[in-house]
Amino acid sequence: MLPERGTVFFPERAFIGTPADAGLAYEDVFFRTTDGVRLHAWWVPHPRAIATWLWFHGNAGNISHRLENLALLHEAVPVSVFLFDYREYGRSEGEISKAGTFLDGEAAFQAAAARATESGLPLILFGRSLGTALAVHIAARHRCAGAVLEAAFTSSADVIRLYFPFLPPPSPGTPTYDSLAQIGSVRCPVLFLHGERDEIIPLEMARRLFAAAREPKALEVIRGAGHNDTYVVGGRAYFETLARFVREATARAAVA
Repeated sequence: MLPERGTVFFPERAFIGTPADAGLAYEDVFFRTTDGVRLHAWWVPHPRAIATWLWFHGNAGNISHRLENLALLHEAVPVSVFLFDYREYGRSEGEISKAGTFLDGEAAFQAAAARATESGLPLILFGRSLGTALAVHIAARHRCAGAVLEAAFTSSADVIRLYFPFLPPPSPGTPTYDSLAQIGSVRCPVLFLHGERDEIIPLEMARRLFAAAREPKALEVIRGAGHNDTYVVGGRAYFETLARFVREATARAAVA
């Protein structure tokens, strides 16, 4: 079995900036998982927020590598953002592992849900790449207003078969990501976003997840985009899609 760090996870400790560098007010937040690991997040409030946005990022870097995306989101979509790092990423303590990320995701959900309750705003989950597996895992177990899944993959087993076809399947009991098995349990509205030319996660995986998901659901294919440039290539239309989804999901939550 290949080691998880360096094949699945590529954490970085050093920050390249903070939301203040983008002119955004923010708060450093620290919270703990059930196994006692201290995690770090940024809380970035929006003055006209209509929802709280819990952000599960991808497998590389840390939250500071999402600053450009964060600034554009803040400008275009009225959400207050809870953006956190998994264990061993950025200022979060611990050592990364698949098993640990499930605990991290649950702790982040509880912390973000508390913020949402304080502000009286519904909670929307946003997962990107690896983060989509955690967003699905949480959405299948907890009530939320909506889930946005960008560059989603069906399961870690499918990804391993794609990149390491010579490896045997994981042994029973090994922690694994399996969004395809869980997406049918997600009862909130789901928006799938995927780059047409995604070179890391095939678009077909998103199509399979979309087919297995409950209504209401939507799939937006971003023409010409790869894995890491969806919000750049998608431009204004990309953020308009997010803003529309947030408005519709929050309106639906208000009458549920």
